[in-house]
Amino acid sequence: MLFNFLYPFADQFSLLNVFRYLTFRTGGAVITALVVSFVFGPLLISALKRRQNGGQPIRADGPEEHLITKQGTPTMGGFLILLALGVSTLLWADLGNAYIWAALVVTAGFGLIGFCDDYFKVTRRDSDGLPGTLKLVLQGLIAVAASYWIMRTLPAPLNETLAVPFFKDLLVPLGWSFLILAAFVIVGASNAVNLTDGLDGLAIGPIMIAAGVFTLISYLVGNTVFANYLQLHYVPGSGELAIFCGALVGSGMGFLWFNAPPAKIFMGDTGSLALGGAIGAVSVVTKHELVLAIVGGLFVLETLSVIVQVISFKLTGRRIFRMAPLHHHFEKKGWAEPTIVIRFWIIASILALAGLSTLKLR
Repeated sequence: MLFNFLYPFADQFSLLNVFRYLTFRTGGAVITALVVSFVFGPLLISALKRRQNGGQPIRADGPEEHLITKQGTPTMGGFLILLALGVSTLLWADLGNAYIWAALVVTAGFGLIGFCDDYFKVTRRDSDGLPGTLKLVLQGLIAVAASYWIMRTLPAPLNETLAVPFFKDLLVPLGWSFLILAAFVIVGASNAVNLTDGLDGLAIGPIMIAAGVFTLISYLVGNTVFANYLQLHYVPGSGELAIFCGALVGSGMGFLWFNAPPAKIFMGDTGSLALGGAIGAVSVVTKHELVLAIVGGLFVLETLSVIVQVISFKLTGRRIFRMAPLHHHFEKKGWAEPTIVIRFWIIASILALAGLSTLKLR
């Protein structure tokens, strides 16, 4: 909004030229998201405590200590992240950019699904929430609509192809199948983050790391000079998503201030579904869908642990892990919660560096 209102006057006021720079506006987005989080965080926590009457219901089949240590903690903290992310993005991004609106629609749509899920959990005092099939259908509809929007905006041949990392010129033609792939990436990322969100600070750390990586990727892919130098597929207009990702980093830091162990608030599905979908949408626009699987490898591992556990139990009646997702397995082994969180953050950082290496190894 500031860009749209102020930059046209740059000829009269040279100081306003700073709004043409993505780096300046991305920094502004990070700071704005932090300020919004710090201002509204305590107010939201107090309001949710009054209204939720006991906080998030704790799974009876989860780790036993959660029934003691996490009882009464309010959920729906993802609303704080979405508030800071939305305000910051709308303030600093170019509102004429279609990719910004596609990312915001996915984030808001998935956040609304997560909100309904959290609302039913809290009001019914039940850890199940919305039926899983219904959530997937709703996510799928939003993801397909957003993917179609992105396909119509991307230039040919990028709008119907899959870029493969490590190969500078390789684009796998998919035609309209790309619509299904893009929707799968968005929904898959959303649910992978949701599965990872089980300990204080566990999910938001890797989300910020992934968002930081895609801040850089968006900037490079949207800049013709850097894209040509690094032999990336240039996507005109995608650089604006650096502002969106920067706002996501800032809002994540602000939320972590209140979510650090012991958490004063949980993000709930309101946050986890929305943030995963947001990262997935950015990866589709920037043509780094496969790189997301590397950068977000921790989310992939958590998801695979659940899939392997279910398949093994159904086929053999035996469990591979003491409990799934993977972070609960290490809880059952006696690891302290902060130990698991910090070690998983380290793994996420290593995977992020591996994902960044694909930008040069071509």
